[in-house]
Amino acid sequence: MTRTLAQKGSKKLLNAWAFYDWANSVYTLTIASSIFPIYYSALFSSKEQLVSAFGFEMKQTVLISIITAFTFLMVAILSPILSGIADYVGNKKSFMKFFCYVGGMGCIGLYWFSIESIHLSLLFYFMGLIGYWGSLVFYNSYLPDIAFEDQQDRISAKGFSLGYIGSVLLLLVNLAMVMKPEWFGFDIGTTEQELGMAKIKAMKVSFITVGLWWILFSQYTFYVLPKGVSSGHKITKNVFLNGFRELQSVWKQLKQNLRLKRYLGAFFVFSMAVQTIMLMAVYFGEKEIAWATDSEKTTGLIISILVIQLVAVVGAVVTSRASDKFGNIRTLIAVNSIWLCLCFYAYFMITPMQFYIAAGLVGLVMGGIQALARSTYSKFLPETEDTTSYFSFYDVAEKIGIVIGMVIFALVDHISTMRYAILFLFIFFLVGIVLLFRVPKEKAPL
Repeated sequence: MTRTLAQKGSKKLLNAWAFYDWANSVYTLTIASSIFPIYYSALFSSKEQLVSAFGFEMKQTVLISIITAFTFLMVAILSPILSGIADYVGNKKSFMKFFCYVGGMGCIGLYWFSIESIHLSLLFYFMGLIGYWGSLVFYNSYLPDIAFEDQQDRISAKGFSLGYIGSVLLLLVNLAMVMKPEWFGFDIGTTEQELGMAKIKAMKVSFITVGLWWILFSQYTFYVLPKGVSSGHKITKNVFLNGFRELQSVWKQLKQNLRLKRYLGAFFVFSMAVQTIMLMAVYFGEKEIAWATDSEKTTGLIISILVIQLVAVVGAVVTSRASDKFGNIRTLIAVNSIWLCLCFYAYFMITPMQFYIAAGLVGLVMGGIQALARSTYSKFLPETEDTTSYFSFYDVAEKIGIVIGMVIFALVDHISTMRYAILFLFIFFLVGIVLLFRVPKEKAPL
């Protein structure tokens, strides 16, 4: 029996596409942002213990920063190649499924993450990270294929909402597993050490839940989504360069658009600082904050992530309204100024309460700056039907910025401490603000 494909713009197709956010967003919240950083730090006997990898000895946070930077570099290189192939051949779903399964299996593999097998463990970490970002390249590119222009904003927002709800639900379950392991059948023993081991085991099991959640819930999306807009073309060696040719074309066009060029430069600078802080926030909280006990630390760090997520929703609304009233550029300058102040605040931050306050402020500005940065870029685009190439350029610029930001953070952390690494990032916000002031204005406020 032949299955009838869902039509473009249909409720079934739109919901199936948005549901992938429900499936994959658990990675960013549990693995990237909360439980994995806590688990990783718990593997070491002290905060000062060095780790040996790839023939070098380095700080724990320096190692994870370097691996994260390397992964984003790979994504920046692979994205134009793979998106060019997918567009040419018309088989986006196969690429999307591949990265989904690589990421899901990487999350499951984190169950065996250990210092003794550090290289295999880092491979699993790499798989999860590249799987998530790699699948997003093709997930996002489906939007114009499954939704008409007047539907795209709404269904994109619905995907974000589903991802937020799903990831928070699973994180709450994982939090319960870690804080009350006996509820889930883990043997907590009679000593503090045995309880700690039970919590570690619960964290490891939570990685499996993320991988299974991601793979299983994505099946509905894969079942409904079309294979892609078939072109009948076969892959040749020239196809591998199509994506880079598009990026080169956009670069040439930027020289003719001073406003967009200057804005993109400002975005590149402040985005590398924003993304670095977001990726390293929990590692900073674990290492630099004076928690009374390990139990308080685990609970406090996860609660901080939930606070950031909740406040981010409010921050996105507040930032959106501020941009309507004061214009995009002015609002971005104000938000970057808050980020700049946060770098100084973080340097002096010691107590858990200070960390909670910082989490609330980060959520407030995090929720708005990413959405506003992208929408501002969209408003500044020239009249063109080739918006995909422009956004591909935007995404690659963002990933390269993350690579630079993470490398700089790792170097400063290696030479001194994470406090100085965070403080050093204020320079990027300051430069970003200066560059935003240099963006030419139009008659209509933006």
